[in-house]
Amino acid sequence: MAYNRGIVALAIFVLIFTMAAGLVAGSYLNVLIHRLPRGKSTVLPRSCCPYCDGTVRAVDNIPLLSFLLLGGRCRRCRAPISWRYPIIEALTALLFVLCLFRFGPTGRAAASALFCCLMLALALIDLEHYLLPDKITLPGIAAGLALQPWLPATTFLDAVLGTFVGAGIVILLMNFWYWWRGEEGMGLGDVNMMALIGAFLGWQGVLITLLLGALSGALVGIFLMLSGRLEMKSKLPFGTFLAFAALVSLFAGDRLIAYYSHLLFR
Repeated sequence: MAYNRGIVALAIFVLIFTMAAGLVAGSYLNVLIHRLPRGKSTVLPRSCCPYCDGTVRAVDNIPLLSFLLLGGRCRRCRAPISWRYPIIEALTALLFVLCLFRFGPTGRAAASALFCCLMLALALIDLEHYLLPDKITLPGIAAGLALQPWLPATTFLDAVLGTFVGAGIVILLMNFWYWWRGEEGMGLGDVNMMALIGAFLGWQGVLITLLLGALSGALVGIFLMLSGRLEMKSKLPFGTFLAFAALVSLFAGDRLIAYYSHLLFR
């Protein structure tokens, strides 16, 4: 009985630690998403209110909790704090917990949590700025290849192939689109992002990501055009859809592959 209570207490501790780590990571992602596209340091200076320029005190910078205690307003000038900040913190914590539940308290869960952070940052930066920064994608490629010993779902060869397949397919699509329409449809940021996804998820994950990303992007684009909020030549942040699809591939890619393999070869 005492042994069982110890196991339960340890499981609760690991869960709380994972949630706390996710909240802290989400707090940093808020800084990264806001500052990196503007060419600012993500370390200094300390966070400040965009309305009164007052420095945010440490006690007011506790992830999620400070937003709730302050009622969503700056302590100094009472200007509203964007809901984006607590949402990103909570979403990051949720993704960390999903990694824990999906992969257990393992190195793969930690590596997958890093991948989730990269995808979340790229998704939101692209959504706001139509930009996929090299300062995220290029180190992300290196991290994906380096972390392969802790990503047992793929081999190092799969990761290398995934890097080249991901980048290569997007380059082919870019050239085809330019030949067909005479205009650029995607950029090198998309190339680097798919290489990053391939480094973490292998070539199998690349194929799932491209399929789901294209499908989700097409569905959203059609909906926005039908509702009059998007024109035929308007741009969509494709990196946002790729990030969503990559997360689906991370958590359910092996099941999707098994399902479609069963349909094809039964």
